[in-house]
Amino acid sequence: MQRRDINAADAPAPAGQYTQAVEVTGASRTLYLSGQVGIASDGSVPEDAEAQCALAWRNLQAQLRAAGMEIGNLVKITTIVRDPADVAKVRAGRAAVLDTHRAAGTLIIGGLSNPAWKVEVEGIAVA
Repeated sequence: MQRRDINAADAPAPAGQYTQAVEVTGASRTLYLSGQVGIASDGSVPEDAEAQCALAWRNLQAQLRAAGMEIGNLVKITTIVRDPADVAKVRAGRAAVLDTHRAAGTLIIGGLSNPAWKVEVEGIAVA
């Protein structure tokens, strides 16, 4: 598999920890990850966005592992945050997981289907 990050010189640079586009050639598998929220395996939901973000990413990583993939296989990430005041915490949580890895990314401020949820993360991974 070959991967190439694309950030066109005649368009704005990424405003955060992502790349504007990812081109993948030679991939043999594509994994579409449903939105993962901050729910612990026992069904509990922490009250704060930071803890929910950590759990959402942990849940997304569990799905990647189940498919024989890891964070480095992610090429597209969509993050939904209920409250704009939580964006900085969610970005910090994302950075802690992704480290230096970049994927195409979208951040949406909006409602989630359960009022207790503060963040949801979904993705596309290739191998």
